[in-house]
Amino acid sequence: MVYEERFSDVELAQVISEGLIYMCACPAQVAEAIRKVRELYRYQMNCLQNSENERIVHQTIADTAAATHAQLQDCMDQILVLEKWDRKTLQMPPYLRVKQLKEISSD
Repeated sequence: MVYEERFSDVELAQVISEGLIYMCACPAQVAEAIRKVRELYRYQMNCLQNSENERIVHQTIADTAAATHAQLQDCMDQILVLEKWDRKTLQMPPYLRVKQLKEISSD
């Protein structure tokens, strides 16, 4: 399984930040899930360096993490396209900001 990071950690942090500011948690949850799966994958890569560990176990976990990571990145790509996020700045589109602000003020 090939492991590829299409979103940098900084970019994921930006999506999470936008979600926190505008109280739109769904894209932020996907970004956080990507970060957690990366953490799992990196941990397994470290485990694979230790010859005393059962290689097949850690390789299985790493392969599954890599596949999950790819699916979550596909999901993030789709979210950004569907919601029309600015791909360069990763800022939430104005129409979603207004929508979230309206929901906040109506409470």
